[in-house]
Amino acid sequence: QVQLVESGGGLVQPGGSLRLSCAASGFSFSTYIMSWYRQAPGKERELVAGISDAGDTTSYADSVKGRFTISRDNAKNTVSLQMDSLRPEDTAVYYCNALRITIGTLTRKEYWGQGTQVTVSP
Repeated sequence: QVQLVESGGGLVQPGGSLRLSCAASGFSFSTYIMSWYRQAPGKERELVAGISDAGDTTSYADSVKGRFTISRDNAKNTVSLQMDSLRPEDTAVYYCNALRITIGTLTRKEYWGQGTQVTVSP
């Protein structure tokens, strides 16, 4: 049974920090690209950060570049998002995502977590 379980969300003041974690099970974690998405009320889901299967390549949305850091531990099947200098506009539900595309067979497998709320407010 595939599971992605996020934790670490909560309420924080502007300028503060939070660390989100996602624990994965039920699939071959080290072969998947892992990403964090977020969705604010009334807005579309937005890709925030991604990390390659080996953890050697990362990428960020312009809106969080320099403030957020994505990392993974393939030995522990976890991916994390360190969020610093938080702003009210970072308020959203944050989702963990796992994606693998196998070119040889043109198959795609994708899994989502249930989401964790992050609220940035005075």
